[in-house]
Amino acid sequence: MARLVFSKTGNAVWISHLDLMRVFQRAFRRAGMLLKHSQGFTPHPCLSMAMPLSVGVSSRCELLDFELAEEDKTPLEQIPALLNDALPEGIAVTRCLCAGRKLRELKWLEARLTLEYDHGVPQGAAGRISALLTGASLVVEKHGKNGPTQVDIAPMLHGVEVSGEQAGVLHLDAVVSAQNPTLNPLLLLTAVERYLPQDAPDFASCCRMNVYDEGMQPFC
Repeated sequence: MARLVFSKTGNAVWISHLDLMRVFQRAFRRAGMLLKHSQGFTPHPCLSMAMPLSVGVSSRCELLDFELAEEDKTPLEQIPALLNDALPEGIAVTRCLCAGRKLRELKWLEARLTLEYDHGVPQGAAGRISALLTGASLVVEKHGKNGPTQVDIAPMLHGVEVSGEQAGVLHLDAVVSAQNPTLNPLLLLTAVERYLPQDAPDFASCCRMNVYDEGMQPFC
């Protein structure tokens, strides 16, 4: 089993998880590589992706595990270039390595939320947002299969930093629980909109930056 590390940016952020899986299946074929398939009546390619990415969210650290057919001897170091020639704009493979670690060992996700204000950042907003997101409790409404529920996300936050690097923009750099339980970084924006409506941005975007194990060591 091998693992790809890839980025998803630009217009590619609007590709859904299922469509992204199909994009990679086609890219392997176009690059002349053969994926191993499962056995049974409905064989499918041996491809799996960690932590499906929400539509509209960008990433620099997506992980995809795959297995080539036995007859395919393509060296791992050649695979990024071969796939990048076959992938659409906005999806770029940065590394290919042996998948030595199990995806269940992945624990923390680093994300950056960019908050943009048409009329400038409200005075004191950075301090208020920081205090809100680093408090002992932070209850937000989370939508799941059984409908909306009230969840305290504070225990799922490893750390948050708020900074302003340019006029009209705030950055929220957060490390959140990636699995068991999973915290969608966009819920931090939900919290700001709920508790600090005067500091809610006019536009916001989110980008996954890196993933870590339990000990906060880079996963890949």
